[in-house]
Amino acid sequence: MANEQETYKYLPAKLAQKLQVAGISVRKPMAGMRQSQHRSDSLGASVEFAEYREYHPGDPLKRIDWSVYARTDRYVIREAFKEVSARCFVLLDVSRSMDFSHSGPMTKLDYAKYLAAAMMFVMVNQNDSAALITFDNDMKEYFEPTTTPMGLKPALQHLEEAEAAGAGNIEAALHKTAELVSGRSFIVIISDFLQSSEEVLRGFHHLHHDGMDVTVFHIMDPSELTLPMSGLTELKDMESDEKLTVDIEEVRDMYVMQVNRHIEYLQKNCMNMQMDYLFSDTNKPVHELILQRSF
Repeated sequence: MANEQETYKYLPAKLAQKLQVAGISVRKPMAGMRQSQHRSDSLGASVEFAEYREYHPGDPLKRIDWSVYARTDRYVIREAFKEVSARCFVLLDVSRSMDFSHSGPMTKLDYAKYLAAAMMFVMVNQNDSAALITFDNDMKEYFEPTTTPMGLKPALQHLEEAEAAGAGNIEAALHKTAELVSGRSFIVIISDFLQSSEEVLRGFHHLHHDGMDVTVFHIMDPSELTLPMSGLTELKDMESDEKLTVDIEEVRDMYVMQVNRHIEYLQKNCMNMQMDYLFSDTNKPVHELILQRSF
């Protein structure tokens, strides 16, 4: 893929090079058969030793560890973990609220696109498969899982064309994803999560109930954390176009408290469901955020 890196806006060669040391492990058993970075909970023939157990009639004779028999006069089976591949589905929020930048170097959507491209690259680079799903209040585009760098080309090219447009409904998009994805898979959600905490959580619960391994990347512009403006300011809801003029000094403390409460609520509930939750504003280098989730 090295010869083609520079042709992709959201996967430049410098970013891909920094990601070569990254590796993403999954926390739950995955369905699959190819060898990769991951280990399932089932046992069988593999390269990674797990434990010995006593031989039982009916066990294949070829799995008896004869070196142990020679030392102990005991028939034992050498168990090992099965190594499997993970199917990764990257869900990218392209709702209108993502098209925002104030204090950061780029819009939330641009940052999220770099992050989506980086995740797909890392997964394919470690012999797993990666797919891309874009959503707003519904699923927009779906690119099937691929295991090759060339197979990522349509998804990477689409990232350069995708625009933030419709109103967002994260809960609905996650329910649709749960219906689409069969078998235990690795789900990566990239969004600003500008929806009520309870609604977002219902979507998380659906994926958790289906046995999915989920990583959440919560992306915000730095100004959304602190509301640095001052005086009378006209605020616009980017999804409904509703406008409201407020005195920033009067609402800042309450606003910051609510934002922090929303972040803490999502983080706590992700932890309770054994989901990985990573928060970042758009100032953080994308490769550093990936490395936070690495292994």
